Amino acid sequence: MITLHALKYSRATRVLWLLADLGQPCNRIDYDRTASFHAPDGLKRIHPLGKSPVIEDAGEMVAESATILRYLAAKYGDNSHTPLQGTPAYWKHEALLDYVEASFAEVALQAILPAFDGEPVPDQARAALSLHLDYITEFTGDGPLLFGDQAMLADIQMSYIVALLARLDLLSEHPSIAAYWEALQEQPGYITATQASGPMAPPV
Repeated sequence: MITLHALKYSRATRVLWLLADLGQPCNRIDYDRTASFHAPDGLKRIHPLGKSPVIEDAGEMVAESATILRYLAAKYGDNSHTPLQGTPAYWKHEALLDYVEASFAEVALQAILPAFDGEPVPDQARAALSLHLDYITEFTGDGPLLFGDQAMLADIQMSYIVALLARLDLLSEHPSIAAYWEALQEQPGYITATQASGPMAPPV
């Protein structure tokens, strides 16, 4: 059975979501955040950088959300969370799956961090975030999700950052992304994961 090292209010919910969709249990080990909202030192005994999520499977340690999602899909022979391989939609999906942490997260955090601390979001950060949210909106098309009405790996990966933005009221000028977030919350795997581990976004 997969062991999941899960930090509270973290990207680990993505992994629980996919496992729920796949009907696969896991041995979840939870870690509370410190008073300063950082990961506890205990996670550094699992991963040198103190990262979460991390999974263990038959002695193998796998980190990074996108890699974990791909790993689980491959392990359980799942092809329902990606478009048909080799199609243009498949490669668009793969790019979006990597885009979330490679490009979007860094920009989003420039707005999330000051908002989380109760400070005004700098105009430059707000403008950069708006550019990326407009970019993501182009992919929702007829919606309600990125590739129709079924959550793909890219949707699961996108959910954590969008949850933080919604929690901090940073989607008010982007109704299409707000609607996307509402649709994500209606997905059965999301519901199961958050019922098990609590909400994605922390209280502010």
